Amino acid sequence: MKLKSLILGSIAAAGLSTAGYAADLGVLTSLDVCDSLGISGLTISSDTNCLQISGGVKYEFYWGDYKDEPILGVVGLTDSILAGGGIDNGKINIIGAGSGPDGEMDWRSKTQAWLKFVGSADSDFGTAKAVLKLEFNDRYDVQNEGAVVPHGDNPQQDASKLINEAYVSVGDSTVLMAGKKSTIGNFGDSQPFNFLRTFGYNEVDNGILLEGDEDGFGGHVIQVVSDLGNGVSVGVGLENLDGGYSVSYDTDGDGVIDEVGTESDLAGTLVGVVSYAGEAVTAHLTGFTGGILDGEADFYGIHAGATGTFEQFKVRAALGYLYSEVLDDDKLHALISAEAGFDMFTVALSGEYVDAYGIEGYGVGGSVGFAVTDGIKINLGSRWFRNDTLDEDTVQVAAQLIAAVTETIEVTGEVGGYFGNGVEIGFAGATDSVGYGALGLKWAPGGGFTSSLKGEVTTESAYKVSFTAEKTFD
Repeated sequence: MKLKSLILGSIAAAGLSTAGYAADLGVLTSLDVCDSLGISGLTISSDTNCLQISGGVKYEFYWGDYKDEPILGVVGLTDSILAGGGIDNGKINIIGAGSGPDGEMDWRSKTQAWLKFVGSADSDFGTAKAVLKLEFNDRYDVQNEGAVVPHGDNPQQDASKLINEAYVSVGDSTVLMAGKKSTIGNFGDSQPFNFLRTFGYNEVDNGILLEGDEDGFGGHVIQVVSDLGNGVSVGVGLENLDGGYSVSYDTDGDGVIDEVGTESDLAGTLVGVVSYAGEAVTAHLTGFTGGILDGEADFYGIHAGATGTFEQFKVRAALGYLYSEVLDDDKLHALISAEAGFDMFTVALSGEYVDAYGIEGYGVGGSVGFAVTDGIKINLGSRWFRNDTLDEDTVQVAAQLIAAVTETIEVTGEVGGYFGNGVEIGFAGATDSVGYGALGLKWAPGGGFTSSLKGEVTTESAYKVSFTAEKTFD
């Protein structure tokens, strides 16, 4: 409890002991400003403002012989959702034998930290806030015992790299926001229920075509969101007003990267969203058009999703579509997934269609989960993707064991493999299969602290040990 609250409470209690003193207490009987605004956690208050502080630190360390990673021919990744060009040669990464001589080691050390301040005060229009979030990433990589390669958010002491959010807002049921922050677009209701997910879903960093952190969304923004009641909310925003990216692409296939868009051309994205959250159904529709500040829209698209929960059954569908005037190219990604839960086991099935990243194809995934005891669960799963563009098929099968050893310790083991003519090892050529095994330990003793230790091996003589430790506070 806050010291100020204790003092005020003691004074109020003493004053209220007699009716004659009650009228003289005045403002001393009022709540602390943080309490009156409904704000809890780590706070500092003045007469009119409440400052809420939260943050966290995470450390990661990898060691082994795992670079360059073997890559599986499925769906291409992109540097930008608008760019149309792929990286990693249109593949999915797992740990691998390395491109250097056998036995030469690889490692990574990474520190992430964030600190968030939210200053709140009452106003005639509702709660007024100023939000500032500082975020720092510091990483060092070594490949095949070579040079130490630094990575970081602030190599040139650029303050904009450290400031993740800096915006003001005002309102309660209707909120106006302006400054630097994330998008208001809703890209949820899109995660497959089967434990391996689907190849396309994992390729776009856990999303259906869009996740919301791509270039063109968020950044410098002016946004308004409103809660209409009965689970319905709406929002509209002007985002990417800083035009924080450009697009380069090999437009004529001659191997030369052509600049087809600049920062000023593509600045300004108009985003609108309608969301619903009921007892059994959640749904959303997000629409957007970008590059509008110069008076001409350069891209547009939608993202829609819905999830229904009916007793032991769940069903989900999601769709993402984007068309780029810059590249005269469109992208489509669709998903449907269902889950049925029973007393001892759970069954999940998912299917997807992908026409994006220069790849057209489709895939399915399924899993069965068994609750052996209250603390032990077994998952058996598989997923398959047909790459029509490259005439390749890739299959993954896996078995997973999750055991809660104690209330704070969880052990996870997994074995599996990738099979089919879409499996490649680095860029050296194709192989019929890649097998792998992993064993992990998670520890959550409380106090916002979590830690994990994981070991991975593959049939390509690769191995990797990962350690993480993290603490948050609010």
